[in-house]
Amino acid sequence: MPIKIPDDLPACATLEAEGVMVMRDTDAVRQDIRPLRIGLLNLMPNKIRTEAQLARLLGATPLQVELTLVKITNHVARHTPSEHMISFYRDWEDVRTDRFDGFVVTGAPVETMPFEQVDYWDELRRIFDWTQTHVHSCFNICWGAQAAAYHFHRMPKHRLAEKAFGVYRHRNLAPASPYLRGFSDDFSIPVSRWTESRREDIPGRSGLKVLMESDEVGLCLLDDPDHRSLHMFNHVEYDSSSLAEEYFRDRAAHKQIAMPRHYFPADDPTRQPENRWRSHAHLLFGNWINQIYQTAPFDITRIGRR
Repeated sequence: MPIKIPDDLPACATLEAEGVMVMRDTDAVRQDIRPLRIGLLNLMPNKIRTEAQLARLLGATPLQVELTLVKITNHVARHTPSEHMISFYRDWEDVRTDRFDGFVVTGAPVETMPFEQVDYWDELRRIFDWTQTHVHSCFNICWGAQAAAYHFHRMPKHRLAEKAFGVYRHRNLAPASPYLRGFSDDFSIPVSRWTESRREDIPGRSGLKVLMESDEVGLCLLDDPDHRSLHMFNHVEYDSSSLAEEYFRDRAAHKQIAMPRHYFPADDPTRQPENRWRSHAHLLFGNWINQIYQTAPFDITRIGRR
């Protein structure tokens, strides 16, 4: 089944060019089916690219998915045209009475700041609390995962001596988890962060379970069943060229940045990177969507009820 997104969203053309089935609003109303409602709180600077990256993964399952784009109330996006935000995004204050089968919180370019100094931290805390009563399952990514782990479990983030930047090998620590169904024992995932969350900071009675980890860059994926959440500290959703664009952008701005590790063939930045994580990205999101489908109530008004 296709993913249902607004008719004029730029991601439509990108996904259709890749062969991803996209359902227009006008077609969806004719189907007598309850789609899975997924909210996306997009905190990334390049919101249009992030929309396409996540819609690609959410739309690759056999289920019909309805995507709602959400933003922090009254927060002005500096890197995305205001017309785009007005046309396609809804303030969280306007959707807080709605219920969602799934909700995704992305990373944000504020990871070196203390959480309490982020100007929308108070609202984000309210959003995390709201997910416990209005959302069946959450998927938090990079800084969004760090923020959720800090909010729910007081897990701190630690500044790294140098940026964790590249494509790193990870280990499957929980083959029996429904979220890792079909995963290899060893796989690669893109990483781009100046901070980390550490295994030793996981509270003893938190219920958190480590699903993925890397010998080089540490924790990757935590299952948080008490809060019906997954916390993904890396960027499994990235495009093939995402790390390259970040590298060349920072070099052009004369910022200190090392070449992404294990990324360019033979460490030659003139060569096209090879995507070694695409299949596992689809598998992880497909497993998450399937788990939502298997466990969410058909009556959407019952979502969040204990």
